[in-house]
Amino acid sequence: MISNTADTNWDAIIIGGGPSGASAAAMLAGQGHRVLVLEREKFPRYHVGESMIPFTYGPLERLGLIPKLKGSAFQKKFSVQFTQPNGQASQPFYFFTRYDKETVAQTWQVLRSEFDEMLLNHARERGAEVMEEIAVRELVRQGETVLGVKAIRKDGTLMEFRAPITLDCSGKESFAAVRNGWRAKDPYLNKVAVWTYYQGSKREQGIDEGQTTVAMIPDKGWFWHIPQHNDMVSVGVVAEGKYLARGGVKEPKAIFDREVEENLWIKDHLSVGKQVGPYYLTSEYTHHSRHCYSPGLLLAGDAFCFLDPVFSSGLLLALKSGVMASDAVHEALVARDFSPERFTDYGVALRRSIENMRKLVYAFYNPDFSFKDVIMKYPEAADEITDCLSGDLNKDFSHLWARIREFCPLPDELALGLPFDPKLQLAQV
Repeated sequence: MISNTADTNWDAIIIGGGPSGASAAAMLAGQGHRVLVLEREKFPRYHVGESMIPFTYGPLERLGLIPKLKGSAFQKKFSVQFTQPNGQASQPFYFFTRYDKETVAQTWQVLRSEFDEMLLNHARERGAEVMEEIAVRELVRQGETVLGVKAIRKDGTLMEFRAPITLDCSGKESFAAVRNGWRAKDPYLNKVAVWTYYQGSKREQGIDEGQTTVAMIPDKGWFWHIPQHNDMVSVGVVAEGKYLARGGVKEPKAIFDREVEENLWIKDHLSVGKQVGPYYLTSEYTHHSRHCYSPGLLLAGDAFCFLDPVFSSGLLLALKSGVMASDAVHEALVARDFSPERFTDYGVALRRSIENMRKLVYAFYNPDFSFKDVIMKYPEAADEITDCLSGDLNKDFSHLWARIREFCPLPDELALGLPFDPKLQLAQV
Protein backbone atom coordinates (compact mmCIF):
# COMPACT_ATOMS: atom_id res chain seq x y z
CA MET A 1 0.00 0.00 0.00
CA ILE A 2 1.40 3.39 -1.00
CA SER A 3 0.30 6.74 0.32
CA ASN A 4 -0.09 9.45 -2.31
CA THR A 5 -0.71 12.25 0.16
CA ALA A 6 1.73 14.19 2.31
CA ASP A 7 1.16 14.67 6.03
CA THR A 8 1.80 18.37 6.60
CA ASN A 9 0.63 18.61 10.21
CA TRP A 10 4.12 19.29 11.62
CA ASP A 11 6.37 22.16 12.64
CA ALA A 12 9.49 19.97 12.71
CA ILE A 13 10.40 16.50 11.50
CA ILE A 14 13.26 14.68 13.24
CA ILE A 15 15.13 11.82 11.57
CA GLY A 16 16.28 9.49 14.35
CA GLY A 17 15.18 8.97 17.94
CA GLY A 18 18.62 8.68 19.55
CA PRO A 19 19.96 11.18 22.12
CA SER A 20 20.23 14.20 19.80
CA GLY A 21 16.87 13.59 18.15
CA ALA A 22 15.01 12.81 21.35
CA SER A 23 16.55 15.85 23.07
CA ALA A 24 15.54 18.20 20.26
CA ALA A 25 12.07 16.65 20.14
CA ALA A 26 11.50 16.96 23.89
CA MET A 27 12.57 20.59 23.92
CA LEU A 28 10.55 21.64 20.86
CA ALA A 29 7.43 19.75 21.89
CA GLY A 30 7.72 21.26 25.36
CA GLN A 31 7.60 24.69 23.71
CA GLY A 32 4.32 23.83 22.03
CA HIS A 33 5.58 22.87 18.58
CA ARG A 34 4.18 19.93 16.61
CA VAL A 35 7.09 17.52 16.39
CA LEU A 36 7.34 14.18 14.56
CA VAL A 37 10.20 11.75 15.27
CA LEU A 38 10.86 9.03 12.68
CA GLU A 39 12.95 6.18 14.12
CA ARG A 40 14.14 3.26 12.00
CA GLU A 41 14.38 0.76 14.86
CA LYS A 42 12.15 -0.42 17.69
CA PHE A 43 13.25 0.77 21.13
CA PRO A 44 14.83 -0.44 23.31
CA ARG A 45 17.69 -1.21 20.96
CA TYR A 46 21.41 -1.79 21.40
CA HIS A 47 23.90 1.05 21.03
CA VAL A 48 27.50 1.52 22.16
CA GLY A 49 28.80 4.72 23.79
CA GLU A 50 27.78 4.38 27.41
CA SER A 51 29.89 6.88 29.34
CA MET A 52 28.93 10.45 30.22
CA ILE A 53 31.23 13.30 31.20
CA PRO A 54 30.42 15.99 33.78
CA PHE A 55 29.08 18.73 31.53
CA THR A 56 26.26 16.53 30.25
CA TYR A 57 24.59 17.89 33.39
CA GLY A 58 23.67 21.13 31.60
CA PRO A 59 21.59 19.69 28.74
CA LEU A 60 20.13 17.01 31.02
CA GLU A 61 19.02 19.74 33.42
CA ARG A 62 17.46 21.73 30.56
CA LEU A 63 15.61 18.58 29.54
CA GLY A 64 14.34 18.03 33.09
CA LEU A 65 15.93 14.58 33.26
CA ILE A 66 18.21 14.91 36.30
CA PRO A 67 15.58 13.55 38.76
CA LYS A 68 15.00 10.52 36.51
CA LEU A 69 18.71 9.79 36.26
CA LYS A 70 19.25 10.20 39.99
CA GLY A 71 16.40 7.75 40.58
CA SER A 72 17.70 5.24 38.02
CA ALA A 73 19.84 2.13 38.44
CA PHE A 74 22.59 3.59 36.24
CA GLN A 75 26.09 3.39 37.69
CA LYS A 76 27.25 6.69 39.22
CA LYS A 77 30.56 7.99 37.86
CA PHE A 78 32.81 10.38 39.78
CA SER A 79 36.22 9.89 38.15
CA VAL A 80 38.47 8.62 35.38
CA GLN A 81 41.86 6.91 35.59
CA PHE A 82 44.58 5.92 33.14
CA THR A 83 46.67 2.73 33.25
CA GLN A 84 49.92 1.83 31.54
CA PRO A 85 50.53 -1.44 29.65
CA ASN A 86 52.43 -2.78 32.70
CA GLY A 87 49.30 -2.38 34.80
CA GLN A 88 50.38 0.74 36.69
CA ALA A 89 47.33 2.90 37.32
CA SER A 90 47.16 6.64 37.86
CA GLN A 91 45.37 8.09 40.83
CA PRO A 92 41.71 8.60 39.92
CA PHE A 93 40.92 12.07 38.60
CA TYR A 94 37.88 13.04 40.69
CA PHE A 95 35.52 15.54 39.11
CA PHE A 96 34.51 16.94 42.51
CA THR A 97 37.96 18.42 43.04
CA ARG A 98 36.88 20.95 40.39
CA TYR A 99 33.06 20.91 40.40
CA ASP A 100 30.12 20.57 42.76
CA LYS A 101 29.78 16.94 43.85
CA GLU A 102 25.96 17.01 43.87
CA THR A 103 25.56 18.42 40.36
CA VAL A 104 28.17 18.62 37.60
CA ALA A 105 30.75 16.37 39.27
CA GLN A 106 28.45 13.33 39.49
CA THR A 107 27.60 11.74 36.18
CA TRP A 108 26.62 8.25 35.01
CA GLN A 109 27.65 5.17 33.07
CA VAL A 110 24.49 4.14 31.22
CA LEU A 111 23.13 1.17 29.36
CA ARG A 112 22.24 2.87 26.12
CA SER A 113 19.21 0.72 25.37
CA GLU A 114 17.67 1.91 28.65
CA PHE A 115 18.97 5.48 28.53
CA ASP A 116 17.92 6.12 24.94
CA GLU A 117 14.46 4.69 25.62
CA MET A 118 14.19 7.00 28.65
CA LEU A 119 15.00 9.98 26.42
CA LEU A 120 12.58 8.98 23.68
CA ASN A 121 9.77 8.37 26.17
CA HIS A 122 10.54 11.76 27.69
CA ALA A 123 10.01 13.32 24.26
CA ARG A 124 6.67 11.52 24.05
CA GLU A 125 5.70 12.78 27.50
CA ARG A 126 6.49 16.32 26.35
CA GLY A 127 4.11 15.91 23.42
CA ALA A 128 6.25 14.72 20.51
CA GLU A 129 4.77 12.14 18.14
CA VAL A 130 7.16 9.20 17.75
CA MET A 131 6.90 6.63 14.96
CA GLU A 132 9.19 3.62 15.27
CA GLU A 133 10.20 1.04 12.66
CA ILE A 134 9.92 3.56 9.85
CA ALA A 135 12.97 4.24 7.67
CA VAL A 136 13.51 7.60 5.97
CA ARG A 137 14.42 7.00 2.35
CA GLU A 138 14.83 10.46 0.87
CA LEU A 139 14.54 14.17 1.48
CA VAL A 140 11.68 15.94 -0.28
CA ARG A 141 13.04 19.04 -2.01
CA GLN A 142 11.87 22.03 -3.94
CA GLY A 143 15.01 23.34 -5.57
CA GLU A 144 17.58 23.68 -2.76
CA THR A 145 14.95 23.75 0.00
CA VAL A 146 14.08 20.61 1.99
CA LEU A 147 10.32 20.37 2.47
CA GLY A 148 10.24 17.10 4.40
CA VAL A 149 10.95 13.39 3.92
CA LYS A 150 9.69 10.20 2.35
CA ALA A 151 9.80 7.16 4.60
CA ILE A 152 8.75 3.53 4.45
CA ARG A 153 7.09 1.61 7.27
CA LYS A 154 7.86 -1.96 8.26
CA ASP A 155 4.76 -3.15 6.37
CA GLY A 156 6.00 -1.48 3.16
CA THR A 157 3.76 1.58 3.32
CA LEU A 158 5.43 4.59 1.75
CA MET A 159 4.66 7.86 3.54
CA GLU A 160 5.53 11.50 3.00
CA PHE A 161 5.83 14.06 5.79
CA ARG A 162 6.35 17.79 5.43
CA ALA A 163 7.40 20.56 7.80
CA PRO A 164 9.16 23.92 7.63
CA ILE A 165 12.29 22.24 8.97
CA THR A 166 13.74 18.74 9.13
CA LEU A 167 16.40 17.83 11.70
CA ASP A 168 18.84 15.09 10.71
CA CYS A 169 19.68 13.27 13.94
CA SER A 170 20.38 9.96 12.19
CA GLY A 171 23.63 9.31 14.05
CA LYS A 172 26.89 8.03 12.60
CA GLU A 173 25.06 7.05 9.41
CA SER A 174 24.82 10.80 8.62
CA PHE A 175 21.78 10.47 6.35
CA ALA A 176 21.76 14.00 4.92
CA ALA A 177 25.51 14.68 4.93
CA VAL A 178 26.17 11.56 2.85
CA ARG A 179 23.40 12.38 0.35
CA ASN A 180 24.44 16.03 0.10
CA GLY A 181 28.12 15.18 -0.39
CA TRP A 182 28.99 17.02 2.83
CA ARG A 183 30.74 14.24 4.73
CA ALA A 184 34.46 14.78 5.30
CA LYS A 185 36.93 12.43 6.94
CA ASP A 186 39.24 13.72 9.62
CA PRO A 187 42.84 14.01 8.35
CA TYR A 188 44.14 11.74 11.11
CA LEU A 189 41.49 10.30 13.42
CA ASN A 190 40.43 7.14 11.63
CA LYS A 191 40.75 4.35 14.14
CA VAL A 192 39.22 0.88 14.46
CA ALA A 193 37.40 -0.36 17.56
CA VAL A 194 36.62 -3.88 18.77
CA TRP A 195 34.48 -4.32 21.88
CA THR A 196 32.30 -6.63 23.92
CA TYR A 197 30.81 -6.98 27.43
CA TYR A 198 31.72 -8.84 30.62
CA GLN A 199 29.64 -9.76 33.63
CA GLY A 200 31.09 -10.41 37.07
CA SER A 201 34.59 -9.21 36.22
CA LYS A 202 36.70 -7.19 38.65
CA ARG A 203 35.69 -3.62 39.47
CA GLU A 204 36.78 -1.04 41.99
CA GLN A 205 35.07 -0.42 45.31
CA GLY A 206 33.14 2.48 46.80
CA ILE A 207 33.23 5.81 45.02
CA ASP A 208 35.61 4.37 42.40
CA GLU A 209 33.23 1.62 41.30
CA GLY A 210 31.88 3.61 38.37
CA GLN A 211 35.08 5.22 37.13
CA THR A 212 36.07 5.02 33.49
CA THR A 213 39.50 3.50 32.92
CA VAL A 214 41.54 4.28 29.82
CA ALA A 215 44.12 1.50 29.58
CA MET A 216 47.00 2.01 27.17
CA ILE A 217 48.46 -0.54 24.75
CA PRO A 218 51.40 -0.11 22.30
CA ASP A 219 51.29 2.34 19.38
CA LYS A 220 48.94 4.71 21.19
CA GLY A 221 46.07 2.27 21.24
CA TRP A 222 43.84 2.01 24.28
CA PHE A 223 41.09 0.07 26.02
CA TRP A 224 37.97 1.57 27.52
CA HIS A 225 36.65 -0.08 30.67
CA ILE A 226 33.18 1.22 31.61
CA PRO A 227 31.39 -0.35 34.61
CA GLN A 228 27.61 -0.53 34.29
CA HIS A 229 24.76 -1.59 36.56
CA ASN A 230 23.79 -5.27 36.89
CA ASP A 231 27.50 -6.09 37.31
CA MET A 232 28.16 -5.53 33.61
CA VAL A 233 31.21 -3.88 32.05
CA SER A 234 31.62 -2.46 28.55
CA VAL A 235 35.19 -3.02 27.39
CA GLY A 236 36.77 -2.31 24.01
CA VAL A 237 40.03 -1.59 22.28
CA VAL A 238 40.73 1.30 19.86
CA ALA A 239 43.80 1.61 17.63
CA GLU A 240 44.99 1.97 14.05
CA GLY A 241 43.57 -0.74 11.82
CA LYS A 242 47.01 -1.84 10.64
CA TYR A 243 48.05 -2.39 14.27
CA LEU A 244 44.94 -4.40 15.21
CA ALA A 245 45.08 -6.49 12.03
CA ARG A 246 48.82 -7.21 12.25
CA GLY A 247 49.76 -10.77 11.39
CA GLY A 248 46.63 -11.09 9.28
CA VAL A 249 44.30 -11.35 12.29
CA LYS A 250 40.84 -10.09 11.30
CA GLU A 251 38.29 -11.89 13.46
CA PRO A 252 37.04 -9.51 16.22
CA LYS A 253 37.30 -12.03 19.07
CA ALA A 254 40.87 -12.96 18.10
CA ILE A 255 41.85 -9.27 17.92
CA PHE A 256 40.25 -8.54 21.29
CA ASP A 257 41.76 -11.56 23.06
CA ARG A 258 45.25 -10.75 21.75
CA GLU A 259 45.07 -7.10 22.85
CA VAL A 260 43.91 -8.03 26.36
CA GLU A 261 47.40 -9.48 26.81
CA GLU A 262 48.90 -6.04 26.03
CA ASN A 263 47.64 -4.38 29.23
CA LEU A 264 48.07 -6.13 32.56
CA TRP A 265 45.34 -4.06 34.29
CA ILE A 266 42.76 -5.10 31.69
CA LYS A 267 44.00 -8.69 31.76
CA ASP A 268 43.65 -8.81 35.54
CA HIS A 269 40.17 -7.24 35.58
CA LEU A 270 38.87 -9.64 32.91
CA SER A 271 40.47 -12.69 34.53
CA VAL A 272 37.25 -13.41 36.41
CA GLY A 273 33.64 -13.22 35.34
CA LYS A 274 32.48 -14.13 31.84
CA GLN A 275 32.27 -12.52 28.44
CA VAL A 276 28.67 -12.11 27.25
CA GLY A 277 27.15 -11.30 23.89
CA PRO A 278 28.89 -10.77 20.55
CA TYR A 279 32.14 -9.02 19.71
CA TYR A 280 31.62 -5.82 17.72
CA LEU A 281 33.90 -4.04 15.24
CA THR A 282 33.67 -0.61 13.64
CA SER A 283 36.11 1.48 11.63
CA GLU A 284 36.57 5.00 10.24
CA TYR A 285 35.64 6.61 13.50
CA THR A 286 35.86 10.36 13.03
CA HIS A 287 33.95 12.30 10.39
CA HIS A 288 32.61 15.83 10.00
CA SER A 289 29.86 17.52 7.99
CA ARG A 290 30.89 20.45 5.81
CA HIS A 291 27.68 22.28 6.75
CA CYS A 292 25.24 22.33 9.65
CA TYR A 293 22.28 23.67 7.68
CA SER A 294 20.75 24.23 4.30
CA PRO A 295 17.29 25.66 3.75
CA GLY A 296 14.82 23.47 5.63
CA LEU A 297 17.48 21.03 6.96
CA LEU A 298 19.52 21.12 10.20
CA LEU A 299 22.09 18.56 11.41
CA ALA A 300 22.75 17.55 15.02
CA GLY A 301 24.62 14.91 17.01
CA ASP A 302 26.73 12.31 15.21
CA ALA A 303 25.03 13.27 11.93
CA PHE A 304 26.97 16.56 12.21
CA CYS A 305 30.20 15.14 13.63
CA PHE A 306 31.38 11.86 15.10
CA LEU A 307 34.57 12.37 17.11
CA ASP A 308 37.00 9.71 18.33
CA PRO A 309 35.54 8.56 21.68
CA VAL A 310 38.70 8.43 23.80
CA PHE A 311 37.38 11.13 26.15
CA SER A 312 33.71 9.98 26.09
CA SER A 313 32.44 13.14 24.42
CA GLY A 314 29.79 11.44 22.28
CA LEU A 315 26.78 11.67 24.58
CA LEU A 316 27.66 15.20 25.62
CA LEU A 317 27.85 16.40 22.01
CA ALA A 318 24.63 14.57 21.13
CA LEU A 319 22.63 15.98 24.05
CA LYS A 320 24.17 19.44 23.78
CA SER A 321 23.62 19.72 20.02
CA GLY A 322 20.04 18.46 20.34
CA VAL A 323 19.23 21.16 22.88
CA MET A 324 21.14 23.83 20.92
CA ALA A 325 19.34 22.82 17.72
CA SER A 326 15.98 23.09 19.45
CA ASP A 327 16.79 26.63 20.56
CA ALA A 328 17.70 27.67 17.01
CA VAL A 329 14.66 25.95 15.49
CA HIS A 330 12.28 27.40 18.09
CA GLU A 331 13.47 30.92 17.28
CA ALA A 332 13.12 30.23 13.54
CA LEU A 333 9.61 28.84 13.97
CA VAL A 334 8.51 31.82 16.03
CA ALA A 335 9.98 34.25 13.51
CA ARG A 336 8.89 32.14 10.50
CA ASP A 337 12.38 32.78 9.19
CA PHE A 338 14.54 29.84 8.10
CA SER A 339 17.27 31.75 6.32
CA PRO A 340 20.73 30.16 6.55
CA GLU A 341 22.30 33.03 8.49
CA ARG A 342 19.88 32.37 11.35
CA PHE A 343 21.75 29.10 12.03
CA THR A 344 25.29 30.50 11.86
CA ASP A 345 25.65 30.88 15.63
CA TYR A 346 24.56 27.26 16.09
CA GLY A 347 27.17 25.97 13.64
CA VAL A 348 29.95 28.16 15.05
CA ALA A 349 29.27 27.20 18.68
CA LEU A 350 29.00 23.48 17.91
CA ARG A 351 32.20 23.47 15.86
CA ARG A 352 34.02 25.34 18.66
CA SER A 353 33.05 22.56 21.06
CA ILE A 354 34.20 19.88 18.65
CA GLU A 355 37.49 21.60 17.80
CA ASN A 356 38.41 22.03 21.46
CA MET A 357 37.89 18.35 22.19
CA ARG A 358 39.51 17.39 18.88
CA LYS A 359 42.74 19.15 19.85
CA LEU A 360 42.97 17.13 23.07
CA VAL A 361 42.32 13.91 21.15
CA TYR A 362 45.12 14.73 18.69
CA ALA A 363 47.49 15.44 21.58
CA PHE A 364 46.54 12.15 23.26
CA TYR A 365 47.46 10.14 20.17
CA ASN A 366 50.84 11.86 19.72
CA PRO A 367 53.51 9.37 20.87
CA ASP A 368 55.62 12.12 22.45
CA PHE A 369 52.81 13.75 24.43
CA SER A 370 51.86 13.39 28.09
CA PHE A 371 49.39 15.53 30.07
CA LYS A 372 51.72 15.00 33.03
CA ASP A 373 54.57 16.78 31.23
CA VAL A 374 52.38 19.82 30.52
CA ILE A 375 51.19 20.02 34.12
CA MET A 376 54.71 19.60 35.48
CA LYS A 377 55.83 22.68 33.54
CA TYR A 378 52.56 24.62 33.85
CA PRO A 379 50.69 23.54 37.01
CA GLU A 380 47.95 26.07 36.32
CA ALA A 381 47.14 24.19 33.07
CA ALA A 382 45.67 21.31 35.08
CA ASP A 383 42.38 23.10 35.65
CA GLU A 384 41.96 23.96 31.97
CA ILE A 385 42.76 20.40 30.92
CA THR A 386 40.18 19.14 33.42
CA ASP A 387 37.59 21.61 32.12
CA CYS A 388 38.08 20.53 28.52
CA LEU A 389 38.09 16.83 29.33
CA SER A 390 34.95 17.33 31.42
CA GLY A 391 33.09 18.92 28.53
CA ASP A 392 33.20 22.66 29.30
CA LEU A 393 33.91 23.06 25.61
CA ASN A 394 32.87 26.59 24.72
CA LYS A 395 35.58 28.24 26.82
CA ASP A 396 38.54 30.06 25.33
CA PHE A 397 41.40 27.57 25.65
CA SER A 398 43.93 29.52 23.59
CA HIS A 399 46.43 29.68 26.49
CA LEU A 400 46.18 25.91 26.97
CA TRP A 401 46.76 25.20 23.28
CA ALA A 402 49.81 27.46 23.24
CA ARG A 403 51.28 25.47 26.13
CA ILE A 404 50.46 22.07 24.64
CA ARG A 405 52.03 23.09 21.31
CA GLU A 406 55.36 23.26 23.13
CA PHE A 407 55.10 19.48 23.53
CA CYS A 408 53.35 18.36 20.33
CA PRO A 409 51.70 19.80 17.21
CA LEU A 410 47.96 20.42 17.26
CA PRO A 411 45.67 20.41 14.24
CA ASP A 412 44.43 23.52 12.50
CA GLU A 413 40.73 24.05 13.00
CA LEU A 414 38.66 22.67 10.16
CA ALA A 415 36.78 25.34 8.21
CA LEU A 416 33.54 23.39 8.42
CA GLY A 417 30.09 23.57 9.93
CA LEU A 418 28.66 26.85 8.66
CA PRO A 419 25.24 26.88 6.98
CA PHE A 420 25.04 26.24 3.24
CA ASP A 421 23.51 29.26 1.54
CA PRO A 422 22.38 28.56 -2.05
CA LYS A 423 22.16 32.30 -2.84
CA LEU A 424 25.77 32.81 -1.77
CA GLN A 425 26.81 29.73 -3.71
CA LEU A 426 25.20 31.08 -6.88
CA ALA A 427 26.84 34.47 -6.39
CA GLN A 428 30.25 32.78 -6.29
CA VAL A 429 29.74 30.81 -9.51
